[in-house]
Amino acid sequence: MHPEQVTPPRLRTSDSEREQIAGLLREAMTEGRLTLDEGEQRLGAAYAATFRDDLDVLVRDLPRGDRGTGATRRSMQRHLRLVVIAAGLLVALWTLSGATFFWPVFPLFFLLTGLFRHARWHRHGVPARPRF
Repeated sequence: MHPEQVTPPRLRTSDSEREQIAGLLREAMTEGRLTLDEGEQRLGAAYAATFRDDLDVLVRDLPRGDRGTGATRRSMQRHLRLVVIAAGLLVALWTLSGATFFWPVFPLFFLLTGLFRHARWHRHGVPARPRF
């Protein structure tokens, strides 16, 4: 058999993936994208799903949750602004103190670590929809 003809094995789904899809379906019902009957039917199918591709079919016709992009950018800009202001204040205090050792390196390390973790979380955080 050729490698192109081999179908990948179906992967089993987990409880957390079922819950994530159920949350998307509940949100769609709340927004009026699904009727109550259709939502309940899809919720039942989500909790009964065995494989990941069974879950994907349930949310395929719903919009992806990409609405948070603007909010994410604003959140990152706000965090960056806070770090820059804090860094400026720390360097000003160091200059005014006359200390020879650059002690602001320690708080700046933690501020920058928090900023990088924030950026990484937004870039690689929990997706709006599970990636199968």
